[in-house]
Amino acid sequence: QVRLMESGGGLVQPGGSLRLSCTPSRGTLEGNSVGWFRQVPGKAREGVACIGTEEPTTYYEDSVKGRFTISRDDDKKTVFLQMNNLSPDDTAVYYCAAPREKNAARLCHFPQKVPSWGEGTPVTVSS
Repeated sequence: QVRLMESGGGLVQPGGSLRLSCTPSRGTLEGNSVGWFRQVPGKAREGVACIGTEEPTTYYEDSVKGRFTISRDDDKKTVFLQMNNLSPDDTAVYYCAAPREKNAARLCHFPQKVPSWGEGTPVTVSS
């Protein structure tokens, strides 16, 4: 698993948007599946949006479908999470991970298989 850094979080009003970025410390993410996960105090970490290396390429947790979009940049150095129409329920610390997993759904469904996590980037949705 490559070391990753998350950025782009912050304070946003309900209905607003943020774009999170996941960047490896070295190299690119080409050939890696990447997942975005989130965690709130007292709750388990959950998969939010994942992009794999086999079809279907992407997976979204039900509560974010139609609002969040995961994508790669052109040079494969960054994976983004575009978050639109944010709700207070989206408030959490967001993490990305790139373990050995080809399938996007499996990556999102089993965060316990991720061997390590970074510091994450906090997202607060509040008026």
